[in-house]
Amino acid sequence: MAYYLVRLVDTIFMIYTWIILARVFLSWVNPDPYNPIVRFIWTVTEPVLAPFRAIFRLGTVGFDFSPIIAFFVLDFARRGLVTLLRQLAF
Repeated sequence: MAYYLVRLVDTIFMIYTWIILARVFLSWVNPDPYNPIVRFIWTVTEPVLAPFRAIFRLGTVGFDFSPIIAFFVLDFARRGLVTLLRQLAF
């Protein structure tokens, strides 16, 4: 049972990482903002990316580094949480 919880948490983090990557790709092509998929991706990722933009204020250089920082933070959190859950399970 605990193995499935660890896999579920790991999968959720990986899916969210892919959604952020999709947002990065969408920023390159200037998609239709009224498209439901684009709106979903924006709505799901903005609460995570906005604080990084506010903290680091790197948007003035013409490149948004917030997805890169979010990738590192999410990977760190994923590894820590999965390791903790594995230790608690076994």
